[in-house]
Amino acid sequence: MASSLTKDAAAQGNPASGGKTFFGHPRGLATLFMTEMWERFSFYGMRALLVLYLISGGTDAKPGAQGGGLAMTMATASAIYAVYLAMVYLLAMPGGWFADRVWGPRKTVIIGGCVVMLGHLTLAVPGTAMFFVGMALVALGSGLLKANISTMVGHLYDGPQDPRRDGGFTIFYIGINVGGFAAPLVVGTIGQSVNWHLGFASAAVGMGLGLLQFIIGTRHLAPLSSTVPTPLSIEERNSWLRKGLLWLVVAAVFYGIVVGTGTFTLNWALIPIALLGLIIPVSVLARIKRDKDLTSAEQTKVSGYIWFFVAAAVFWMIFDQAGSTLSGFAEKNTADTVFGMHFPSTWFQSVNPLWVMALAPVFAWMWLALAKRLKEPSTTIKFAIAMVMIGISYFVFIVPMGMSSDGTKVSPMWLLMVYMIQTMGELCLSPVGLSVTTKLAPEKYASQMLGVWFLAVTAGDCIVSLLSTAGADLSGVGVLSAEATLAVLAGLAIWLNRKKITGLMGDVR
Repeated sequence: MASSLTKDAAAQGNPASGGKTFFGHPRGLATLFMTEMWERFSFYGMRALLVLYLISGGTDAKPGAQGGGLAMTMATASAIYAVYLAMVYLLAMPGGWFADRVWGPRKTVIIGGCVVMLGHLTLAVPGTAMFFVGMALVALGSGLLKANISTMVGHLYDGPQDPRRDGGFTIFYIGINVGGFAAPLVVGTIGQSVNWHLGFASAAVGMGLGLLQFIIGTRHLAPLSSTVPTPLSIEERNSWLRKGLLWLVVAAVFYGIVVGTGTFTLNWALIPIALLGLIIPVSVLARIKRDKDLTSAEQTKVSGYIWFFVAAAVFWMIFDQAGSTLSGFAEKNTADTVFGMHFPSTWFQSVNPLWVMALAPVFAWMWLALAKRLKEPSTTIKFAIAMVMIGISYFVFIVPMGMSSDGTKVSPMWLLMVYMIQTMGELCLSPVGLSVTTKLAPEKYASQMLGVWFLAVTAGDCIVSLLSTAGADLSGVGVLSAEATLAVLAGLAIWLNRKKITGLMGDVR
């Protein structure tokens, strides 16, 4: 499937050696940095507006807020938001597959960028149908693009042992957070304060700028980025087309009957997608675990990896509610004035990227300092810390929830604190999870396991969607407490079983 996510040939060459550099790195890094920055600008801009637009004009909207939205309940909006995020990460796997088998990474990124831009432009057109079409296009384009940008960063270096490689990915990661930080300030402000659809259009402009500079800068990329590693044969292509058309016909007939009988509701779309988002990750892990080609040592490592996968799903289940549960609280229950200056609630969506940029160097220094003293926590301990931190963040969040129950607007500092704690957990889990995924991957699946890691996000978000669809009040103290307790217990379980998990990991630490 998504083999392009981690594919790094041993001798890829450096197309930029001897020429201009980007902070000492291949010139192509600047092209990929800007492309990812603008793609994240469009993605996080849309994410900042999504839930607020869905509830705008409805009973759950803030009194006096801009109308013109779809007037949905907060529960429905949260379910749609969670499914949307889940699909972005789920589609990263077929996105990598298309690059490996059909178009190559470079062409796949261009097509993905065009689809994302078209999606945002579709969102800029009023209407419920146009909204769902636009959202589907953005998710599809993001999946195509997300799976392959990182691959092309790897292509710029002389294999995994190139000493500049880690620094290059660090610079690239900064681009992600710069885009994520700027998007709510620009797209969020335009959409929330001027016009929703103009906000979506501004996200399209951002993606367009990223696509334009990518096309101009492709000459700086490695030749490998334009090749198709394992192209489909004519027989395989015809087989995939037949299967795709068959499933398309089945879906069309099924939903045609549902619509024709007058029984269609939004849940007919949300629930099947959310269930697929749970079934596919479990199926993929089960398929890898049951593979008889794996050695006993590889089988054992996969068993150890399942612990990290389940923990990550619980973590992202809570973390990704920043754009739904926390966004709704920021809109209705948090003061929007500081030192006499008013700001839109979408600005809170810039806080996490800001905390990442501020704290990531601190964490990098801390791990290095501890490593020199032979006291750096193991991967297992870091995961346990992350789970406890994400749980604590919701226990802290319950405090301002109670303070605002009578209509009082709480200080923005509460949300700043919640986001800070969550970011600290993220820095203990996200980069560590990426690393341990590649280390525990069986040789046969070395190129696919990063796609499996993304499926943990899909699983976590789909759980949230199903809970919301079932009527759980994600903004209620009871559900928040249950989620926080689950995360802390998961962290405690990892800590108590750390020796067992470490044993399953073999020579990986």
